[in-house]
Amino acid sequence: MTSPDSGVPRLVIAAPSSGSGKTTVATGLMAALAGRGLAVSPHKVGPDYIDPGYHALATGRVGRNLDAYLCGPELVGPLFLHGARGCDIAVVEGVMGLYDGAAGEGELASTAQVAKLLRAPVVLVVDASSQSRSVAALVHGFVSWDPEVRIGGVIFNKVASDRHEVLLREAVDSVGVPVLGVLRRAARVDVPSRHLGLVPVAEQRGPAVDAVDAMAAQVADGCDLEALVGLARAAGPLPGGSAPWTPGPVPTHHPSRSVEKSPPRVAVAGGAAFTFSYAEHTELLAAAGAEVVTFDPLRDEELPEGTQGLVVGGGFPEVYAAELSANEGLRKSVAELALSGAPVAAECAGLLYLCRELDGLPMCGVLDASARMSERLTLGYRDAVAVSDSALAGAGTRLRGHEFHRTVVEPGAGAAPAWGMRAPERRVEGFVERGVHASYLHTHWAAEPGVASRFVERCRTS
Repeated sequence: MTSPDSGVPRLVIAAPSSGSGKTTVATGLMAALAGRGLAVSPHKVGPDYIDPGYHALATGRVGRNLDAYLCGPELVGPLFLHGARGCDIAVVEGVMGLYDGAAGEGELASTAQVAKLLRAPVVLVVDASSQSRSVAALVHGFVSWDPEVRIGGVIFNKVASDRHEVLLREAVDSVGVPVLGVLRRAARVDVPSRHLGLVPVAEQRGPAVDAVDAMAAQVADGCDLEALVGLARAAGPLPGGSAPWTPGPVPTHHPSRSVEKSPPRVAVAGGAAFTFSYAEHTELLAAAGAEVVTFDPLRDEELPEGTQGLVVGGGFPEVYAAELSANEGLRKSVAELALSGAPVAAECAGLLYLCRELDGLPMCGVLDASARMSERLTLGYRDAVAVSDSALAGAGTRLRGHEFHRTVVEPGAGAAPAWGMRAPERRVEGFVERGVHASYLHTHWAAEPGVASRFVERCRTS
């Protein structure tokens, strides 16, 4: 194992554009290395929730996100080191094209920026299906665009034949970038997907396991694993002053002290319908003094006994609307908790679950609002400020977030808005009513640890 102080061996898997094969290569590499006995730390650039699930399946460790927009560039290194504690190597899957970031923000939140912040070599995955010698110009352009980004090698994907491979290798030889792998066009990994991308691991574990095994076999057969590990080891130390992020000291409770109350119990929704959650959220809740318990709204007929606060993250309630609606006991339990004034935090899918109805099916009825599926995809980073005091944030608190949904919520009356969006357009969004904070906005609490501590304190006092 490598200590954080000496520099965790690390690689960033990037591509010229989406659809080039990053997920196949990154996940397959993680699984192949783990299969050889290495402790692999998995990471994903950007706000994606689904790819980290496959990374976790490949490595046996929690998949973690590195998002310079949501958390700020200053937290990328510390969050990376937090996830990589005790690991032999780290693999970071990029997002979109190597130099693509937050719209209108230059390199912010791009894979290139994260690679520079981590001083990590980049492996460029190139879809070579419709080109041969032209790849030299493409690779040369990516190598020379930003001298601070070190492209340590290329992996060609969708290669048609031995002759095609020879032409590709000859082309990039003139650029001076080594070929670290060649994946054939015929080798196809079938990963289930639908309207918002891949189907989360929690919804179809058997097929997901098969897909990860296929990715691992494809990468092991087509890539030079020794050369990739050697490149990762050449990364060297992280920038000076980097130390692992910590959610804070976990409070020590002394049952013998009669004046000290037991930790407040916070229930966190999980299961197939609610898979969008950052691991740091539960870590922050625990560090703030909460007893965190998970439950499955598809199966559990009531909230965990003694629940004093509720967190319902994102996912796909529209896919499971009938099952969620049929669980009338849990819907009533959630409504009773919310009506009591207890803190409730809901993001995106959680917002839909708290509505009166979703696509005509009864939901919890906590909010006087109706939700329905839409043809329009709402997607992108948001710069927001809290406009109403809530269990999560005081009015005026500024956070950055991300929206990703194909639904529309039509509000009734009574609730105050949760957020005022500052960019890319000005508008208000979400609901604050009693102890409830519900919104489409996904946020990363590591950027503002006070969110978790405020929520837990409200659980203690509500």
